[in-house]
Amino acid sequence: VQLVESGGGLVQPGASLRLSCAASGRPPSRYGVGWFRQAPGRERSFVAAISGSGKTIHYPDAVKGRFTISRDNAKNTVYLQMNSLKPEDTAVYYCATPALASWPPPGYDYWGQGTQVTVSS
Repeated sequence: VQLVESGGGLVQPGASLRLSCAASGRPPSRYGVGWFRQAPGRERSFVAAISGSGKTIHYPDAVKGRFTISRDNAKNTVYLQMNSLKPEDTAVYYCATPALASWPPPGYDYWGQGTQVTVSS
C-alpha cells in the first residue's frame, strides 16, 4: 500500500487549500483514510477521517466547520479541503490508512510522506 500526499503550500490566513492523498495497492472502497498533522515541537494530531464508502466522517472540534474530507474511489484519492486557514494550522499533513477494513479502524498502519502547509502573512 502506498500513499502520496500533495497540495500543500504557503498561504495567507483566511485562504484555502485542498490536499490530496493518492492511494495504490488495494481496492480503496474497503478502507478508511485519515488525515493527521504535526507541527514543529508538537505531537501528531488527528484532523479528519472517512470510511471506505465515504458515508462516515469524523472531525475534531479544532477543524470542524472549516475542513472537509471527501473521497473519489474511482480515482483512488482522498481529499482534505481546508478553508479559513489560520496560522495554527501550520504543520506537515499526513494521510494514513489501516491494514484492516473494519471501521472505525483500530489504528493506522500505512502513512504517506507528508505535505507541508504553512499559513502566514
